[in-house]
Amino acid sequence: MLRRTDFYIDGKWVPPVKPWEFEVINPADEQPYAIISLGSEADVDIAVEAARRAFPAWAATPHEERVARVERLLEIYKRRAQEMAKAISEEMGAPIRLAIEEQAAAGSYHIRNFIYALKSFQFEYPLNDRFQDERIIREPIGVCGLITPWNWPMNQVALKVAPAVGVGCTVVLKPSEIAPISSIIFAEMMDEAGFPAGVFNMVNGDGPTVGEAMSRHPGIDMMSFTGSTRAGVAVTKAAADTVKRVALELGGKSPNLVFADTDVEDAVVRGLNHCFENTGQSCNAPTRMLVERPVYDQAVEVAARHAAKVRVGNPAEDGDHIGPLVSQTQFDKVQRLFEIAIKEGARLVAGGPGRPEGFNRGYYVRPTVFADVTNDMTIAREEVFGPVLAMIPFETEEEAIAIANDTPYGLSSYIQTGDPERARRVARQLRSGMVNLNGKSNAPGSPFGGYKQSGIGREGGVFGLEEFLEIKAVSGWPA
Repeated sequence: MLRRTDFYIDGKWVPPVKPWEFEVINPADEQPYAIISLGSEADVDIAVEAARRAFPAWAATPHEERVARVERLLEIYKRRAQEMAKAISEEMGAPIRLAIEEQAAAGSYHIRNFIYALKSFQFEYPLNDRFQDERIIREPIGVCGLITPWNWPMNQVALKVAPAVGVGCTVVLKPSEIAPISSIIFAEMMDEAGFPAGVFNMVNGDGPTVGEAMSRHPGIDMMSFTGSTRAGVAVTKAAADTVKRVALELGGKSPNLVFADTDVEDAVVRGLNHCFENTGQSCNAPTRMLVERPVYDQAVEVAARHAAKVRVGNPAEDGDHIGPLVSQTQFDKVQRLFEIAIKEGARLVAGGPGRPEGFNRGYYVRPTVFADVTNDMTIAREEVFGPVLAMIPFETEEEAIAIANDTPYGLSSYIQTGDPERARRVARQLRSGMVNLNGKSNAPGSPFGGYKQSGIGREGGVFGLEEFLEIKAVSGWPA
């Protein structure tokens, strides 16, 4: 069994202050495959102290040298991409093809985009043409605490670490204890890339212990958290006493508006595939499909037929199947929501409770579609984080917008329509941080983040760099 019980602090691997071993479970067979250590408040103190010592020199390092380190990181990451993909597949159940092409690839994708953004970023400039002697200076905020989730491990680690160290911050990373091996490999990459001791530190642990200690630590200047809204609230409350900046990327219940003037079959299949990607464990998954009434029955039939074709399989095997959920806790939650949906009157048209046929072990669930859902049902309100689609009919454009916005979340929205003017009109009215029209993905460097309880702040590109910078105004700047 793999043993990785040390933490990466101050440029070296060190044992925890107090031994506290934790088994990492492979969700495909429910068996432990690795052992890590969970940290304590004392481990956080040591890591923060290292980051604070390293900050002045790293912040003063010439920008070109910092960018060169990030470029070196990218080279190493690409060389070890297959190893990274295998770790992600084993720790959180992503099918190996998805792990290679999407999960591990997301890390290099974001690092590359941040390098592009860093090279053209303006850290100093005049306020405007009228006041050339008013200098605006952007400076690294300081020591940053980074907490990342299990569902897209390297996507989120890269979105936080690369911009933070790129602009001159030092960091303490706490990855999810459920999926920690990928971050241990990432720490090895940071070490090989030659970042000075203390610039990057990693302490494994759980949220109530390490996450809480980081959030309230007076030596941490900023917390950047990705995870559930409930946990994001806890981070914010713990950080309040030290009035540190908090950036949050939280949950979602994203609507997918399908109008009758689109290619319905294409739109539904595309929406279902996106909803089921990563076994539905994505915060921006389009989990509520709102369909215009004249084509609603057709859409339900297409969704039911296509869901029945979605294969479930072992993540270690190549293919376009979906894998298991990440944990027993997640499996139990999805099964509970199935039961509630049926009890509340949603019509089950595909999948449903229990494991798929042929599986008696592993956290596998059946790809599921509920029709005739109303927006007050639990299945339409709660983030399921499984391969589960809720289909809701609507009569008018105004009603579709009202249903779409009737949620505590506001991360993503999706629109399928053949009318360009409608696309523009509806996109402006949807209360979400991102809107995708007719299957078009966001461009590299586009801001990722949401409204309402989906979070605070944006990640990616120049927007992600700005999260880790303070703004200083200097008057009377010499010409």
